[in-house]
Amino acid sequence: MRIAVITTGIAGDQSGGAERFFSALVKAFGDIGHDAEEIRLRADEPDFEQIKRNYLACYDLDVSSYDMVVSTKAPTWMVRHPNHVCYLVHTIRVFYDMFDWSFPAPNEEQRAQRDLIHRLDTGGMSPPRCKAVFSIGEEVSRRLRESNGLDAEVLHPPLWNNHFREGRSGDYLFLPGRLHPWKRVDLAIRAMRHVSADVRLKIAGVGEADEELRALAARDERIEFLGRVTDAALLDLYANALAVPFTPMREDYGYVTLEAFASGKPVITCSDSGEAAAIVRNGENGFVCEADAQAIGRAIDALAADRELAVRMGLCGKAWVNGLSWERVARRLIEAAIDG
Repeated sequence: MRIAVITTGIAGDQSGGAERFFSALVKAFGDIGHDAEEIRLRADEPDFEQIKRNYLACYDLDVSSYDMVVSTKAPTWMVRHPNHVCYLVHTIRVFYDMFDWSFPAPNEEQRAQRDLIHRLDTGGMSPPRCKAVFSIGEEVSRRLRESNGLDAEVLHPPLWNNHFREGRSGDYLFLPGRLHPWKRVDLAIRAMRHVSADVRLKIAGVGEADEELRALAARDERIEFLGRVTDAALLDLYANALAVPFTPMREDYGYVTLEAFASGKPVITCSDSGEAAAIVRNGENGFVCEADAQAIGRAIDALAADRELAVRMGLCGKAWVNGLSWERVARRLIEAAIDG
């Protein structure tokens, strides 16, 4: 069977979690005997007029030569095909959960834009245009249910590859990822002010908040910014960390959690961190704290004081991530598209 996985990208995109996710999904279909191909559409969003053109381009896309199509990110679900299923990564979040954050005092035009996007998304993911909707996590499904009135079965995607390994329980915390305000790296930095244990915080990645975060951490010699790191260095940093503090704002999924677990490390997250808070079981494979620097600092001290607890939590997380399966994901999508 020929399967098209419809994805989007923007100019200058570098390979990240979403791109690896798409590649792994295509490979999963191939591994069970199907001919799968990624069709990547350009979807820059400089203004609302371009966003509307992106939606129209997906609607006009000719995928008639394929037996099945899988849409993923906005606006790929506008595609027209009788065997269409959606594996939802995310909608355009600025028109959903981040609307109030992005537009504290929205005007009539901005509200109208949001309403149009909601109508288009609801129509594109509703039957008969789409046979079934799946999502990468509970947070994405909740948002779809509340904003669009649609249900989405959760299919947690595994890591695209698992070269992660356990090392020693070290004397530092490791936090990788994009330095963006939504990732709330500042919470981990502020938490260090409340940590009495002799541990450091290593931060890997670059992003829009880089300068601001460096200024916030300037007087704390325990905090180190590594910038971009190689894949080999990333594996080492995970392997020998004490724990991984991952405290984003309403994260859709967050491969950081999976990578930490695959490395046998507990994760410290926040109750409002979205999918990370759903995956981390408080006291079992990490800690779920309030989005408060002092609370996060106490969790760090608890792990530093009890290394056996840190190791035990990490192994619990490792067992969870090892239970995920790309084959199961691929077969479930095919079942819904062909037999649904």
